[in-house]
Amino acid sequence: MLRRLPFDRLALGVLVYTLAVIVWGALVRATASGAGCADHWPLCNGEIVPRAPTTAMAIEFTHRVTSGLLLIAVAGLVAVALRRFPRGHAVRRASLAVGLFTAIEAGIGAALVLLQKVGDDASVTRAFLIAIHLSNTFFLLACLACAWWWSRGGAQPALRRSRESALLAAALGGTLVVGAAGAVTALGDTLFPATSLRAGLAQDLSATSHFLIRLRVIHPVLALLAGAGWIALAMRFAGPGAKPGGARDLARALATLVCAQLIAGALTLFLLAPLALQLVHLLLADLLWIAAVLFSLEALALGAPAEAACYNGARCAPIRSSPQ
Repeated sequence: MLRRLPFDRLALGVLVYTLAVIVWGALVRATASGAGCADHWPLCNGEIVPRAPTTAMAIEFTHRVTSGLLLIAVAGLVAVALRRFPRGHAVRRASLAVGLFTAIEAGIGAALVLLQKVGDDASVTRAFLIAIHLSNTFFLLACLACAWWWSRGGAQPALRRSRESALLAAALGGTLVVGAAGAVTALGDTLFPATSLRAGLAQDLSATSHFLIRLRVIHPVLALLAGAGWIALAMRFAGPGAKPGGARDLARALATLVCAQLIAGALTLFLLAPLALQLVHLLLADLLWIAAVLFSLEALALGAPAEAACYNGARCAPIRSSPQ
């Protein structure tokens, strides 16, 4: 079956499934179900399939099952990439990186359980691991998006020293920091829910509050700065005089996602982080990150032909360059 499936569809399918697994993982954190299988890993409460599971156990066990299936899907993706693309090809390198970051993702998840940094744990170590977890997730999504994009003829970046390259690198780095801060903020919202907006703000600004509460005020500020930066960059490619093509379309999609994410973030803040909004907020963050990565690829592309892009393993064609 995999032999007949076009690689770009396979990569897109794995990417969509990965997003679903990530959102379910957020549900585990938001419902404090991380300790549902106790401190056992990979078994759940010492059993392969738990009998008479509690709600928390069922949520955590489902996450483990779907994560295990993701490992199998990624292994298949890497195997197909190695078979269809020549040594040194960009799609092949991106697929191997997907395998690496998926393994790291599983390792961090196991560490959280085995070190008992789940449930009601509010330690610095858990906050640090959560931030690393989110950062690794972003790298995984970036590599998956690149594998899909390049396999369908998407532009490859020509790395060069320029003001534009520096701005895009800063924007990507800033988005990574915003995402990590958001993961820690979400943890604080779960462990220390506010009873009202006024009480929450008072807690955020109090010097005696837990560090997870005091860190919550940082995320919205960073998000506004990063969002403004991306909109400014996108306007260069989506303005009235912009040429049609990948960069312009991605710039418009990116600007739309930034606005949607800022609105979702504001609603999450004012409505005291309801579960559904937390999941939507995370999904939008992941989609925004993917759009930002693909937009950066197109914005940095040069006119010189790059490697050949093999479609479905049957033939090769030059990878196009983004119109400037």
